[in-house]
Amino acid sequence: MQKAFGLLVVLASLLLGGDPWTAKDLVQPKDVAADVKTPLLIHVGFPVLYRAAHIAGSQYAGPGSKAEGIELLKKAVAGQPKDREIVLYCGCCPWEKCPNMRPAFAALRELGYTHLKAMVVPENLKADWIDKGYPTEKRSE
Repeated sequence: MQKAFGLLVVLASLLLGGDPWTAKDLVQPKDVAADVKTPLLIHVGFPVLYRAAHIAGSQYAGPGSKAEGIELLKKAVAGQPKDREIVLYCGCCPWEKCPNMRPAFAALRELGYTHLKAMVVPENLKADWIDKGYPTEKRSE
């Protein structure tokens, strides 16, 4: 019940308050590509996209637009220090239409993560990461 209430609070705040981030919380793909080893990179998009190709070294946490995705995200960061550098990304569609980033970012912010960044993917992961030759890998089955 408490988990459902927490998700409800996050979703309500997004509907009422807009973006959960400020400009300082946003990072560009080229900046993430320059250092994929330091931050904890988490994909919060749909599984088919992660399986097709994802940022090298990133982990999958489920779609941020679904309650089960938020729960997987919370498990992915469990045990991490609150000041751990974390970069969330999706890339399913143009940035302004992404259904996953806002709820995922808001959920981690609500949990108290202070060095949280959202990678801006203007068009999609293929155009803004893969086609630029940034470090990519496919999920090993």
